[in-house]
Parts: sequence; C-alpha cells; structure tokens
Amino acid sequence: MITTTAPPTTAVRWSRRLAALAAALVLTAGCTTAGESTPDGSAPDTAPGSSATGTAAAGGAGPVDAATHDDAEFNRLFRHESADVDGVRMHYVTGGTGEPLVLLHGWPQSWYQWRPIMPALAERFTVYALDLPGLGDSEGAPPSYDKATLARYVHTLLADELGLRRVNLVGHDLGAGVGFQYAAQFPDEVVRYAHLDYPLPGPALDAATYRTLSWHLAFHDQDTFPETIVADDVREYLDLFFGYVAYGGTSFGGPGAESPYSDAQIDEFARTYRRPQVLTGGFELYRTLEQDERDNTAAAPVDVPTMVMTAEGLLAFTRSTVEPRLTAVTHAVEVPAAGHWLPQENPDFVTTELLAFFTEGADQ
Repeated sequence: MITTTAPPTTAVRWSRRLAALAAALVLTAGCTTAGESTPDGSAPDTAPGSSATGTAAAGGAGPVDAATHDDAEFNRLFRHESADVDGVRMHYVTGGTGEPLVLLHGWPQSWYQWRPIMPALAERFTVYALDLPGLGDSEGAPPSYDKATLARYVHTLLADELGLRRVNLVGHDLGAGVGFQYAAQFPDEVVRYAHLDYPLPGPALDAATYRTLSWHLAFHDQDTFPETIVADDVREYLDLFFGYVAYGGTSFGGPGAESPYSDAQIDEFARTYRRPQVLTGGFELYRTLEQDERDNTAAAPVDVPTMVMTAEGLLAFTRSTVEPRLTAVTHAVEVPAAGHWLPQENPDFVTTELLAFFTEGADQ
C-alpha cells in the first residue's frame, strides 16, 4: 500500500471510491472509443503579444502567482506572463538570459513542476515554462487535447506571439507527447529536444497496449468516470498518485512511497486542477491516445538531436518506443533513485544532464 498522511475519514472515503473505480474499470474494459530577466534583477519589458499577470485565473483558482508571491528567489529571476492564442489565454513563466529553453509539463502538473531546476537553467538560457492549453493557469480550452493540436498552440505562442523561431525544447510525461509533435511539425525550429519519461504511442506502441502499462491509463481514459470519482477530493487523489509513481512506489514494484512533493507543492497543483475545466482537460490528455497513436505513426522520422531521460529502470523500454520516430538520440540516461517525477526526485542530476546536453548544442 502507498503510505499516506490522510486522516481516517479520508482513507475510508477513498477506499469506497477506489472500490467504485475497480467496478467502473471492469464495466468499461474494452469499451473505450478508438478514437526573459535583467542581470540586476529589474523587471524587463513585457514580450510582444503578452502581458504580465498576477490576477486570478478563471474559475476561482486563485492568483497565478499563488505559489511564488513570497518566493524571493523566484521573483528576482522570473515573471508570470500570458498571451492569447486562438481563443486560449496561455499562461507561462519566463526569466533568465541566453537562448530560449522551453519546458512542457506533464500530468497532474503545471509549469510549477520545473520550479526546482529553473534557476540553474536560467543561468545559461532564457527559460519559458508553459502551462499547456487548457491546463494550469491557462484559460479556455483547445478544440482537442491530442498532442499534435496542443503542439500547434505552443508553436503559435512561441513563434507568432513571442517571436521565438529557434528553441531548445524539453517535454516530460504527456508534455513530451506535445514536445515530440512540436519537433515533428516544426523540425527546423527545434535546436535540441529532451524527451523525459514518456513512452511514445505510435508504430512501436499501440494505444491498446499502452493502456495495459498502468491502471491509471485506462481509468483516466474513461468518459466522466475520473471526474465523478476525483472531483470532490482532487488534492487527496493527486497526493496518492504522486506517491504511486514515485521511486519505490507500487507502480515500480516497490513497497510504496509517499509523494516526493511537499504539502505546499501539492496544494499548488491541486489549486489549478480543482477547476472543473482543467480537471477534465487533464483527463482529455489520456482520452486522445488513439489519435496520438495515429498522428505519431503518420509523422515522418525526426532527426532533431534528442536526449531521452527516464526513471530508473525504464530507459530501454522507453527508448524502444521513441527511436522509430526520433532517429537522432544522441544521449540516453536513467535518473538514479528517481521514479516518474524526475526534476523533483533528483533535481541535481536532471539539471546537470539538461545543461550538458543543451549547452553542447546551443549557439555560441
């Protein structure tokens, strides 16, 4: 069992919900549809097409700087911004100096997953940590959460709104699905790409097989079931889930683990996912798996220099699913003593590897 600090009443409530989940999965099995900052720390000019933000996000989620308002180190280096992209107000955080380095988060996270390593990256690069369309403190929803569509939103933000025509790119988890599609659709605009802990659906891994890798992949795919079960206890669910796929978690065959995130960090992720549209948007990332498989299979092989980084023990499998489409994997590494949450569980190792990889390819 995963260890948890939840009080008894929460544990009882979740035992009932998880029993309902088990029944739901039995009933629905096989029924899914195939388908920048100045050196002195002063505030720089706002980028074209964007605006500095500290206001509340839609849906009563609280201010976008809720987790960083009193973070002196952060506020010396970074700022919150947003820009309108095809009906979606996309939120992002930026700061640093040098060539652009774009960070794409996974589920159930936001730009904030990168907070532990952003200051070190910003010493060498201008960092852009995005909230994906429909997620985090981005407002509005894209027409689809398939990764090819989300990649086009990210491209419009970066290339058209911010004028970034050559970027270094990092994607983690489902954000790596978006990262791959960005590199596939705009290969001449990606200098280097780091693909973090995400088996790639496509010619080497079909959607049906993908869902067998973990119970949550099948559960999150179901229409309305995840929202119904999770909505009243979003924070508790995230806390349990973070532990499930952490180093030593039961997902990795371990005895169980607590979340590697602090209470305050989990509060920040839950702040955004409590918004119903964002909660649904997160699950939609999973419900588009068949479309992702089709899009990735149809994509031409990409020869952008790539690094693959995974949790301990998962490199060989992940690499086997990536290399049919990312044909220039120049570096591949497992993160020691890390489960799925690489930047949180071993930030020093991840930072060192990313800096080495991107500095090698950065414009001098």
